[in-house]
Amino acid sequence: MDLGLADATVVIAGGSKGMGLAAARCFAAEGARVAVLARTPAALDAAVATLRAAGSPDAIGIPTDLGVPAAVDAAFAQVGGRWGALNVLVNAAGPTGAIGPFETLDDAAWRAAFDAGVLGMVRCVRAALPWLRRAAWARIVNVSAHSTKRQAVGLAAYTAAKAAMTSVGKNLSLALAPEGILVNTVSPGTFLSDSLRAYLRGLSPERGIDPDSLVDAMRVVRETFGTPAHLGRAGDPAEIGPVIAFLASRVNSYMTGADVNVDGGSDFT
Repeated sequence: MDLGLADATVVIAGGSKGMGLAAARCFAAEGARVAVLARTPAALDAAVATLRAAGSPDAIGIPTDLGVPAAVDAAFAQVGGRWGALNVLVNAAGPTGAIGPFETLDDAAWRAAFDAGVLGMVRCVRAALPWLRRAAWARIVNVSAHSTKRQAVGLAAYTAAKAAMTSVGKNLSLALAPEGILVNTVSPGTFLSDSLRAYLRGLSPERGIDPDSLVDAMRVVRETFGTPAHLGRAGDPAEIGPVIAFLASRVNSYMTGADVNVDGGSDFT
């Protein structure tokens, strides 16, 4: 399917790895011009090389700390100066720490989770809006988490931050609808990200876990957090990229304010 993304301008915050990079590859394959924001220059360089090879010769990487408002503003000013307008913003960055029993999380851990989990998205939307409004059509897609619907012990701060992201996205979908800017949320379940793979590598060899196995990854998550999936395996990041790309495309012309589960099947309780 042609998603109507040829020559569209796209920014992916947190797009140098994992689900963000998977989405970026989809945009590149559709012929979009893609800018990736992340903190690590080496990861950005690798991502840009991948995107240019995938079909986005004008892809760029901008080293950006989403925790610094001035850095976010400067990144979007660079994008706007280069392309003149912005069609798509994908917020794929999020908290990676603040995991553990509730009583072990101090104020600093909670602040860090909210800064990375929702304020980074807020800063990006705020900086992107002037450029989104200059485009003939515009979309925002936020990557939240399925734990906002099915809680897991040990993820209180992470889930609270993601829930705040989902709530802000819903509010934005209402506020921006009169301008034709569509805002949607994707809530992934368990995906075999780099951070999950690193966690699996650190487990005792006696558990017999293959860190590259989608089935083993889901088994560990099920045993640790009590959150299984009907399909019996974790997701590959490549499986969520097309969902994000569709929501961000011109083909999606009527869905806004939605929260789409991509979780391998779950009964939320």
